[in-house]
Amino acid sequence: MAEVRSTFNLRRGDAAPEFQLPAPDSKIHDLHGVRANGGLLVIFACNHCPYVIHLADALGALAAEIEAEGVGTVAISSNDIEKYPQDAPELMASFAAEHGWNFPYLYDESQEVAKAYGAACTPDFFLFDQELRLYYAGQFDSSRPKSGEEPTGEDLRNAVQGMLSGAEPPERPFPSSGCNIKWRSGSEPPYFA
Repeated sequence: MAEVRSTFNLRRGDAAPEFQLPAPDSKIHDLHGVRANGGLLVIFACNHCPYVIHLADALGALAAEIEAEGVGTVAISSNDIEKYPQDAPELMASFAAEHGWNFPYLYDESQEVAKAYGAACTPDFFLFDQELRLYYAGQFDSSRPKSGEEPTGEDLRNAVQGMLSGAEPPERPFPSSGCNIKWRSGSEPPYFA
């Protein structure tokens, strides 16, 4: 699969777009229900992408770590499940459990939430502060599938620590890398061209 680098619609300081999306158990979650007092990490992910699989366990551990510091986490899958049935909602709960994702993993069937965030790849990370303003949009760390490097979450962890300590956001974070979001034919956003 070709590696793509994320293109962001959101800029530093922009408000997090609202959403109401179902989890695999049909429970609806919204932006304000998944946030925590210190902020919110929004991840666009899916089950089959080798980039997501590569860091899935480390992401579960990092999410638990930042939850203890007051930052919530939510993952959203926006892929076209007709072409990629392995990303279907009925398979999301077991993927999340296998990798220790103790945070909501939601399904964006319309793909409108991914478009609102300007998400381009899986995984794609958006970190919002306590006022739900974008603080960081960038990579988890520099590891990649087949690189031989174990994922650490260093870039994202440093961003969370900077945000919580009141530091200025990273000036030019390295963008997320991964597989492109699998848009339904005719539904591709303008930034995907």
